[in-house]
Amino acid sequence: MNAPKFRPLQFGVTRVNLRDGAPGTRYLQADQALAPYPDRITDRLQHWAQTAPERSFMARRVALPNQQWGDWRHVSWGEAWQTAQHLAQALINRGLSAERPVAILSENSLEHALLALGCLVAGVPFVPVSPPYSLVSVDYDKLKHVLKTVTPGLVFASDLRYAKAIEATVPADMEVVLAEGQMPGRPSTDFASLCQTPITPAVQAAMQATGPDTIVKFLFTSGSTKLPKAVINTQRMWCANQQQMSQSMPVLREEPLVLVDWLPWNHTFGGNHNFGMVLFHGGTLYIDDGKPTPALMHETLRNLREISPTVYFNVPTGFEAIANAMPKDDALRKTLLKRVKMFFYAGAALAQPIWDSLYASQEREIGERIVMTTGLGMTESGPFGIFVTNPNVRAGDLGVPTPGLELKLVDIEGKTEVRYRGPNITPGYWRAPQETAEAFDEEGFFKTGDAVKWIDETDVHLGLKFDGRIAEDFKLATGTFVSVGPLRGKIIAAGAPYIQDVVLTGINRKEVGAMVFPTAQVRVLSGLPAEAPLADVLNAPAVLAHFQQVLNDLAKSATGSANRIARLILLSEPPTIDKGEITDKGSINQRAVLTHRADTVEALHEDRLHHILKPQA
Repeated sequence: MNAPKFRPLQFGVTRVNLRDGAPGTRYLQADQALAPYPDRITDRLQHWAQTAPERSFMARRVALPNQQWGDWRHVSWGEAWQTAQHLAQALINRGLSAERPVAILSENSLEHALLALGCLVAGVPFVPVSPPYSLVSVDYDKLKHVLKTVTPGLVFASDLRYAKAIEATVPADMEVVLAEGQMPGRPSTDFASLCQTPITPAVQAAMQATGPDTIVKFLFTSGSTKLPKAVINTQRMWCANQQQMSQSMPVLREEPLVLVDWLPWNHTFGGNHNFGMVLFHGGTLYIDDGKPTPALMHETLRNLREISPTVYFNVPTGFEAIANAMPKDDALRKTLLKRVKMFFYAGAALAQPIWDSLYASQEREIGERIVMTTGLGMTESGPFGIFVTNPNVRAGDLGVPTPGLELKLVDIEGKTEVRYRGPNITPGYWRAPQETAEAFDEEGFFKTGDAVKWIDETDVHLGLKFDGRIAEDFKLATGTFVSVGPLRGKIIAAGAPYIQDVVLTGINRKEVGAMVFPTAQVRVLSGLPAEAPLADVLNAPAVLAHFQQVLNDLAKSATGSANRIARLILLSEPPTIDKGEITDKGSINQRAVLTHRADTVEALHEDRLHHILKPQA
């Protein structure tokens, strides 16, 4: 059988150095050094503003009154640099600092981007706050926690949708800046007026005073099981990580980048990895106001029919929706595949059937495959840490460490935890010395909590694959460990395309259970009318028969109680951001779901629920 043909893509790191440490410990590094990188990311902003001032830095569709999106509004590199200086002066005038940073309540937007650049120039940290903390939450507990932790000196909000949250959480004497509208009964500053602040020599002086240790931003962890922690992001972290990405992914510097991206900037994937990539390499970012949800995916598909990215990033649910649309969408295939050289996913496992479907559409349209890459990282690592090394990637593969990052592989109760040390690692959590101390081991390595295995134990140069989160794994009553990550991925793959995610149950019980969050496609499978309640859809004979077969097939390949799904239930209530069950990116959190649905878990294992499925011989 002939090997599949891929559109050419060069990989920057293909070999590693492995050395032994104390018993149960080994160290892994790329075999190439990290090249020099800037002291501050604003050096790149200034560089591109001078060398490509007319090139589009960022674009977003103009919002129309009917909640639709119109034509693209562009901001050039020259405009971005000039506006950033005006905003920097406004922040300097207000005496803002790390002790009194800028809190940003906004989805991705041009104003959000420009304000972030102004903060970078002024050396004032900014705090992109998860929009659901303001727009979805009822009690605003996480928003209150964020504001209490960072004590902002100024709060920016995109529009009046945030007014209720501001009234509930922001002191009356704190300045509020609005991009649109005026809050009734509360004075606010118009964002446009900040953009007209006269520039003085203080701006250049402030920028030159920033350096590797300057705090750029505070990014909050998802806070799925505890209140979110403020991860300190420095200039060194961001610049080193972008240089690491450039060496691991040479495609980033082959031509001017074009991204079409929805990933939220309050998360490290969208806000550091992708936003920073455009800033570092002088690319163009088209803000995608779509999202991989049934209500918003149409906008993402619309954008991808119009704009051809050079590289494309998404989470598994987004790629699944694209894979499902591509076979019948000629314009989508033509535009998306026109010049894209690399696909990249992160945030969760990508089921192999989705991968295979994407490959099939690519081969049909362009006669070759686009390399689908992935890796492993986290907010505390900038995020880029580990990256795949060849085009023949399979679900779960992670690859090898990026240059300059040392991995420590530590054996823990039958698992191997990967730990990080390098210039892209956070110095710690803001105003949380105890949590910071607990996060690092005695050698200064950050403890990720991620478990890994070798892709091939006979060839370490192929790198590592994911083996779950150590904190998610649990023991059955028999003392047998359940490795959640691999088993979860296996279930999702077996049930594709009808499983969005799975939460495994069975802690201190005799057998493993599964609570399944279905995709919207189960409605088609059910054969019921589109308006039918989801509970009726999930109880439809065709749906139950399909999942019964999935469960039977899984049971045939099970080798023991730790990887045998003994009972399964379909959940009609989707995971919620407000309860920490899911992040903005769509990543599920096992612990939070188990905590908030403890009654369902108990009823599942005590046979007190309707339509519990069990393997049949």
